[in-house]
Amino acid sequence: MRLRKRPRSSFLFVAIAIIACFAPLSDGHAQEMENWFQVDVLNTGLGEMPAEVDRSTPQGAMESFLNATRADNPLVAAHLLDLSDIPETEQAEAGRDLAEKLGKIIERRLWISWNELPDRPDAMQENGSTNSAGVGRPRRSLQLEILDLDDRPVAIRMNRVKPVTGDAAWVFSRQTVANIDALYEHYGPGWLERQLPDSWRRQALWSLKPWEFVALPVAIVISLSAFFLFRWGLGLLAGRLKWENGKIAAQAARTPLALFFSVFLLDYIASRALAFSAPIMAVLTPILTIAMAIAITLAALRSIDSILNVVTHRYVGKIDDEQSAQERSFYTSIYALRRVVLLVAFAFGAGLVLTQLHLFHSLGISLLASAGVLTVILGIAGQSVLGNILASLQIAIAKPIRIGDSVYYEGDWAYVEAIFYTFVRLRTWDDRRLIVPVRYFISNPFENWSVQDSKMTRTFTLLLDHSANVEALRKAYLEFASEDEDVMESAEPKVLVDDHDQNGQHVRFYATAGDPTAAWQMHARLREKMLRWVEENHPQWWPRERIVDVGKGNVAATAGGVDDAGG
Repeated sequence: MRLRKRPRSSFLFVAIAIIACFAPLSDGHAQEMENWFQVDVLNTGLGEMPAEVDRSTPQGAMESFLNATRADNPLVAAHLLDLSDIPETEQAEAGRDLAEKLGKIIERRLWISWNELPDRPDAMQENGSTNSAGVGRPRRSLQLEILDLDDRPVAIRMNRVKPVTGDAAWVFSRQTVANIDALYEHYGPGWLERQLPDSWRRQALWSLKPWEFVALPVAIVISLSAFFLFRWGLGLLAGRLKWENGKIAAQAARTPLALFFSVFLLDYIASRALAFSAPIMAVLTPILTIAMAIAITLAALRSIDSILNVVTHRYVGKIDDEQSAQERSFYTSIYALRRVVLLVAFAFGAGLVLTQLHLFHSLGISLLASAGVLTVILGIAGQSVLGNILASLQIAIAKPIRIGDSVYYEGDWAYVEAIFYTFVRLRTWDDRRLIVPVRYFISNPFENWSVQDSKMTRTFTLLLDHSANVEALRKAYLEFASEDEDVMESAEPKVLVDDHDQNGQHVRFYATAGDPTAAWQMHARLREKMLRWVEENHPQWWPRERIVDVGKGNVAATAGGVDDAGG
């Protein structure tokens, strides 16, 4: 008998139908697994859960835990812990101890925001930015706080777990329970609190304890006293330094350093020695962290600024000889170092504050989401400031000008007195101060008379009659130049006729001095001497305006002139 084969398509149809029937079941099971962590049993060693315990929502679980610990009923509070890692026979005793310790940790280090703690079983985040991945989705784990241990940060977390035969429940996670003993050693009651009677350790006004109203002012007074003591001690040490610049820098930095040490002492007293409760630490911790970051930044900046002030007042305007180019570059490098220190200190301080306050976790997603918009806003609003800062860094690196350089800028002869982030300060020869935006300064041409060396050639021009004897002028000028103390012997003075017209001939006189200041004074003295020499010896050489009488051929008229073509 011959059997007829069934079409393969029928088997494929049956397989698809079976998969389609079971697909909704598997999807539903996966969806449920996203809403909680599945466990076999939960805290069976604690016995039946009291009726007043609410584990259905994160907010209800936290309220039940705090009510039980404040009522001195740690065994009830233990039902809010996931004790799965503890043997069933030991759960009651261990749970009582762990719940009591966790209650004291929460009391001291967690400032609970009840508005942000969900009061719905799925802990769905209802409000927030649409860019946030968690909005509108159920959650099965909530991070309440991050606390620092000696070697690592530790999270206080609540998880939603579901035993096979029970309802889903919000409890403190197994990882949190495993870290309770270590956290209690670090953040538990201080030595002073353990010595006080119970009446001083009960919560009173504003969730604070009576002893804290006394201890907090005392701790602040101790910190202030330490500030003045540290400041006096640092000043004493600075006075014994033999290096003068180091002594000046240490004196300038002693106040912010004393502030850092005193704030650090107050932080140690508040968090470790006395272990104030969460309401106090929630206010003190960010203030003290920011204060320490600012103190370190100010100490570094004031040290550098004090040295720069000494350089500015002692050397600028006196270092324009040709031997001082290295010194000017060094002083400019100090200003560049100040910029680097400020940027590094700002980045370090901001990072320290964000790390210590654990703000990276909460700010990270928001910053990433808004980075593009923030960049555009800063680019538009801060274009001028950022442009000046970048131009300032360009000066610091390329050094087209240096501290103490002599420049000729828009008709003014001046010294570069200081280079800041956004502007350059110039001191003119008559002690005026020009404040020029860095970006504008770099974008326009200027003369740097000290860029290679400080020596400078100055000239002046006399307009004399065509009959003037240039050789006699050259002889007299060379004699005057040889007698002038500022004229450099290596650069020979010159006298040249570089132009002439109907009024006479333009005689230019050249001489070189070692620096711009000496060159300016030198050329003024030589000009005076040549004017006097022509006036006393050959007054007829002054240029004349000639009037020609065609009929008689007579020529007559007189005039004179001087031109400073060299500036």
